[in-house]
Amino acid sequence: MSATLLRSAALDTSRSSTSVRSTIARPSRRAVIAGRVLTGIVTVLLALDAGIKLAMAKPAIEGSAQLGFSPEQVFVIGVIATVCLVLYLIPRTAPIGAVLWTGYFGGAIVTHFRLGNPLLTHVLSPIYVSALIWGGLYLRDLRVRAVLGKR
Repeated sequence: MSATLLRSAALDTSRSSTSVRSTIARPSRRAVIAGRVLTGIVTVLLALDAGIKLAMAKPAIEGSAQLGFSPEQVFVIGVIATVCLVLYLIPRTAPIGAVLWTGYFGGAIVTHFRLGNPLLTHVLSPIYVSALIWGGLYLRDLRVRAVLGKR
């Protein structure tokens, strides 16, 4: 009897997910291409940022020191950025990667705000990057469209 209930629950779940997917419009070819382009641009920027932190490049060390981070912390921040980037680039885990990037950039916003850096260029720049991350994901991923809806 329990096997029958499990099978019927599985059928109900598959029906409900199919009905949800059928109500959400598939992204057009142009939207998918635009999403991939945005993702590509953001990926290059984030990979460069993570790479210079992992390489312990002098500009990364000096810039992070101005924000109050030690060289050891810069390397750890680079590892965290790399993990977020890898998760964002794997299609199955891309929404999780985007959420993690959003948290990462939340810390960057607070750091710049705490130091009194300029609002539009320093404090809000992580929001601009997050908008590109989520915009690219929205354009190319049906799951994100289902959660956010078409507005």
